[in-house]
Amino acid sequence: MTTEQETTTANPSPSGDREIRFERLFDAPRELVWRTFTDPALIAEWWGGGATVEQMDLRAGGTWKFLAGQKEDGSQFPFEGQYLEVDPPRRLVQTVRNSWAGQEYTEAMELEDVGSSQTRFKLTTTYETSDQRDGVMGYANQGTSFIYGKLAQLLKRLSDSAA
Repeated sequence: MTTEQETTTANPSPSGDREIRFERLFDAPRELVWRTFTDPALIAEWWGGGATVEQMDLRAGGTWKFLAGQKEDGSQFPFEGQYLEVDPPRRLVQTVRNSWAGQEYTEAMELEDVGSSQTRFKLTTTYETSDQRDGVMGYANQGTSFIYGKLAQLLKRLSDSAA
């Protein structure tokens, strides 16, 4: 697989009884990728296709709340949780209460330097039950392709403007 293919191909896969693992290579340094996950202004540009960051206390024990998507009444779906581990720019672990899907789960994100200008992004999502995990697998590829495609576009724009 070429670097270009890795950068644009999402590959969520089941792992164990309750996990989905996802890995993607981004053409951006690790510190910049970290910033897109921790800067509210940047999160608003890609997360969930465009989110409102209502609350973000980026520390272990801190809470977060984003609004994204659109309900029939025009309001947005809340996504919220608590940061369990914050280790810049390597690792971020958080709980997630996803009101759109009606689920709660834990996400562990790891960022690994690959040379001077690429970052391997690894995400492990652990669901409460294997049935929840199995239900998500039906749309996981489409969702990760869309969301992390938006992130790749933002990273390219930020990298180009820094050059």
